[in-house]
Amino acid sequence: MQAVDRGARPREEGGMGYAGRTFRQIQEMIDVTGGQAGALIRVLQQTQGLIGYLPATVIKTISRDLKIPLSEVYGIVSFYHFFTMVPKGKFVIQICMGTSCYVKGGQRILDTLKKDWGLEPGEITPDGRFSLETVRCLGCCGLSPVVAIGEDVHRKVKPSKLNDILISYR
Repeated sequence: MQAVDRGARPREEGGMGYAGRTFRQIQEMIDVTGGQAGALIRVLQQTQGLIGYLPATVIKTISRDLKIPLSEVYGIVSFYHFFTMVPKGKFVIQICMGTSCYVKGGQRILDTLKKDWGLEPGEITPDGRFSLETVRCLGCCGLSPVVAIGEDVHRKVKPSKLNDILISYR
């Protein structure tokens, strides 16, 4: 196998909480692919699995090392919904705001999260435990209002029970 010159490798990502060890792991993922551009999605998935999201510095490193234009890497990251460039909580709370869920209390659930937890859509709790998203439909209209937390779907959620549900994830 032919060695690939990767140039200078970053030792640390400017204060974002992951250091040289993480970058070495990313480099190892890239090295396993032989630096092939066709491995981009796999490398992005593995990197996001390691860090939790895809920060700009990491995207630039992947672009450089796979010799893929940065605009193309950003295009892939922004196209696929499963990639994220912003940190998310350990548990992502998705509040369904589809018609059925909205009519049956989706907005009240969202208001309760804002009031009791100080959490707005797109935000993450200070402890990194939860992040909040609103979604158009979770496909459970007969069970509305619906809240998904991680892989769990909670049906017929009442705002008064929301705190108990979230505490169970502590």
